[in-house]
Amino acid sequence: MDIAKDIEMFDNFSLDTVKLPEATLRVRHGGSGSPVLLLHGHPRTHATWHRVAPLLAKNHYVVCPDLRGFGQSSKPEDTADHSGSSKRAKARDCIALMRHLGHERFAVIGHDRGSYTAFRMAMDHPESVTHLGILGGVPILEALERCNAQFATKWWHWFFFAQLEKPEQAILTDPDRWYGGTAEAMGADAYRDYQAAIHDPATVHGMVEDYRAGLGIDRTHDEVDRRESRRVECPTMILWSLRDDLELLYGDVLDVWKPWTTKQCGHGLDCGHHMAEEAPNELARDIIQFLRER
Repeated sequence: MDIAKDIEMFDNFSLDTVKLPEATLRVRHGGSGSPVLLLHGHPRTHATWHRVAPLLAKNHYVVCPDLRGFGQSSKPEDTADHSGSSKRAKARDCIALMRHLGHERFAVIGHDRGSYTAFRMAMDHPESVTHLGILGGVPILEALERCNAQFATKWWHWFFFAQLEKPEQAILTDPDRWYGGTAEAMGADAYRDYQAAIHDPATVHGMVEDYRAGLGIDRTHDEVDRRESRRVECPTMILWSLRDDLELLYGDVLDVWKPWTTKQCGHGLDCGHHMAEEAPNELARDIIQFLRER
């Protein structure tokens, strides 16, 4: 399988491997205008943005990395506290990447697990983040504190992935059956990139480590922020999928975010979980409109 194959729908984008102080990231970037960083979720790579990025690139410089632990980016060293997979560590990577590309201030949009890294960037580096976009998520601390039988039934994988070794063994027995996905839904080249990721044992381990960090060190970071009454200082847009579980689990999704933001907007999109693949035009429209705010 040619995992280095270019993604056709990223026409006029560059594909690079960038060595940073703590990680080496594969990154796709292109366009012109104010910079925006797009962060994928689990179990995707940066290729999930291939239908959205070209639409944004007409007015923005768009950067799409594989987060550390995911795709073809480097995998952190295992530690007892999983700190190498923490959202704080991934946030540092993203700040370093954007500075490497010449951008001190920029917008960040994150989907699913990528939304937690985006949130941590806005909390830890407010001087760098001009706009925060959260797609399909609530703060990790809120999710865990609101956990009930319904959450445990719908999002049981959070707790399964927190176990050691067993998740990797289960996934790698049959990655295609475990994760699903089709070339028709994702696009042929994006699907090929995704297939390379889910069949790679090191990447599967890196993706699961993201969840182990979530239940431990990431939760602790959120708890400290709450005690110190810290909030996201920049404008925040929260979008969620109407055919996913967020409204079922939380009701008013915006209300969950109120204690964590100073200025927010948002709504649901009529699509399933992977909104960048299922509703790219609507998502791009919302992002472009949001980035016009000052």
